[in-house]
Amino acid sequence: MRDYYEILGVGREATADELKSAYRRLARQHHPDANQGDPEAAERFKELSEAYSVLSDPQKRAHYDHYGNAGGNGAGGGADMGFNFEDIFDVFFGGPGGPGGQAGGDRRAVPGRGRDFQVDLEITLEEAFRGVEKEIPVNGLAVCVTCGGNGLQPGKKAATCRHCKGAGQIQVIQSTLFGRFVSLRPCDHCGGSGTLIEDPCPNCRGEGRKVQSRRVQVKIPPGASEGVRFRLSGEGEAGRRGGSPGDLYVRLREKRHQVFEREGDDLYSELAMPFTQAALGAEVEVDTIEGKTKLHIPPGTQNGAVFHLKGKGMPRFRAGGRGDQVLRATVRVPTELTPEEKALLHQLARLRGETVTEDKGFFQKVKDAFGV
Repeated sequence: MRDYYEILGVGREATADELKSAYRRLARQHHPDANQGDPEAAERFKELSEAYSVLSDPQKRAHYDHYGNAGGNGAGGGADMGFNFEDIFDVFFGGPGGPGGQAGGDRRAVPGRGRDFQVDLEITLEEAFRGVEKEIPVNGLAVCVTCGGNGLQPGKKAATCRHCKGAGQIQVIQSTLFGRFVSLRPCDHCGGSGTLIEDPCPNCRGEGRKVQSRRVQVKIPPGASEGVRFRLSGEGEAGRRGGSPGDLYVRLREKRHQVFEREGDDLYSELAMPFTQAALGAEVEVDTIEGKTKLHIPPGTQNGAVFHLKGKGMPRFRAGGRGDQVLRATVRVPTELTPEEKALLHQLARLRGETVTEDKGFFQKVKDAFGV
């Protein structure tokens, strides 16, 4: 006779919980119902049960460890197997009540729900600012226009399933060493509906749905931004044979703007100005998402200076208020100057005590070279 510890795949120091866990795992693996067609499965399962019945009992285990056999009260003598009714269900059916869950009630399978799916929608910054209603094209499974979704040829009725006699479920009897167990499962032939489609719709071939193109309206509220998703309930794929439809998710993509860069609710833009305005100050017009507005440039503004226009950014999505517009100054230095402009700048440099390099013309450079 094989060693009981070896049969369960545990060491002699294994705890009660380790023994129970090992037995449950091996019992599921070697149960005859899970190995139909294997004549040795029943013998392996019997061997597992005998080993566990001895080692799970402290007195029997002690006797076995000392004498190397189960003793007069072993499994062959009809002793208690060491676990209760709940254990049996846990081992063979995966939890209380078996694979079907709680007992009783109507177990007819409902028609299949349609799948959810997602489409991307590109909007402009202006549309995100104001909010917009868009019509988007959708291609997917829709309710068949010929049969109305029931999958039947018009004028025909579904036939009662001959295998389950319309019940939608069949009885399964499992015989084990502990007795016979009865459970219910959805009928394999009708899928749990209790009916069969013997005259399928010629348009959808009995599915009750077919790929179609349609257009769906979606409303985008002000302030929505890149990556925001909207769920349109019931606008996904149609359910199979009258099942409920899935949902449509619309994910926003925001088109890049030529002037503004968006960060959250704030808008960023560049404020280009000539160096004279930066030095002397000015009142200028700047672009905002709503149009033009006045901005005061203080004297001595440096390149890279930042100006904030409070409340001139984007609306806060589904909240009150607005973000800001942030302008970064870029001071432009002229690359070409007239003689008069050069003279004025040289005069300014002298007044400020600044040293500048005068750019001499070609002929003046030749004269200087020859000392003329």
